[in-house]
Amino acid sequence: MTAPLVVLVGPMGVGKSTVGGLLAQRLGVGYRDTDEDIVAGQGRTIADIFVDEGEPAFRAIEKQAVREALAEHEGVLALGGGAILDADTRALLAGQRVVYLSMDVEEAVRRTGLNVARPLLAVNPRKQWRELMEARRHLYEEVATAVVPTDGRTPEEVTQAALDALELKEA
Repeated sequence: MTAPLVVLVGPMGVGKSTVGGLLAQRLGVGYRDTDEDIVAGQGRTIADIFVDEGEPAFRAIEKQAVREALAEHEGVLALGGGAILDADTRALLAGQRVVYLSMDVEEAVRRTGLNVARPLLAVNPRKQWRELMEARRHLYEEVATAVVPTDGRTPEEVTQAALDALELKEA
């Protein structure tokens, strides 16, 4: 059975794509992002899917994209921020090497500007980000093999911390 070497989870803007690319490079494996899979498969942005069809439709598409990526990809896999909301997805993550990249709200503001390109943060972004994290933090922690704080760290430092936490050797 195929399984990713490492799965990255965490909130939007935490750096899953950046750290995922660096991890893949240092481990000598491929990198895949389920959000990119969704955009390529649907031929439109995630924001457009949210606007056109709503969050439940997007979550169904996301669930399938995550299931396929977990079954097919052997390298580093980054999941969208809300992928862990689905109980079946959390069950699929059991037994995987999952790194939860965490950050506080001030870091989120600094990194993302909490802009309107994030469909779940369109109105009162700080408050909505806090509420999203209150709803999701325990789910990220539930699936995580390791928690790696990203606050005040460079992508390279986060990557090294993830390698250390998982006790993985570079290629």
